[in-house]
Amino acid sequence: MAQEKTLEDLFLDTLKDIYYAEKQIVKTLPKMAKAAQSPELAAGFEQHREESEVHIERLEQIFEQMGKPARGKTCDAILGIIEEGKSIMDEFKGTQALDAGLIAAAQAVEHYEMARYGTLRTWAQQLGMKDAAKLLETTLGEEEATDKKLTGLATSEANAKAA
Repeated sequence: MAQEKTLEDLFLDTLKDIYYAEKQIVKTLPKMAKAAQSPELAAGFEQHREESEVHIERLEQIFEQMGKPARGKTCDAILGIIEEGKSIMDEFKGTQALDAGLIAAAQAVEHYEMARYGTLRTWAQQLGMKDAAKLLETTLGEEEATDKKLTGLATSEANAKAA
């Protein structure tokens, strides 16, 4: 008979998922920054890469608090989202629509991260992991702020330029 799984097991599994995802994001953001036509968008991607490195450090703190090794678990969802972003970079290179496409790809990443961090924060609260919940809440707030910045870039220039 299969061993009963708990919310803590699910929390750890999802923590491994987002840890892997963040590491993939850190590898991809410099490529997106290089592809971006808008200097402001390129700078935003670089800033988010730096933030993502801090997110990884926070996740490592949570693993440590749990007495578990910081290990990722392959996240097919983020790999698919990143692959879509690469397709946009290839298919729209040199066009007026490139930055709008890059923003859309980046927001797909942000929304995935917000879903994961929001869930993890809620589970941490449920499990009485107050320190972990605070770390996850901080990261969630930063992901939401990045999403708002991307929306601002899209609506202020990129979408109109692409039209």
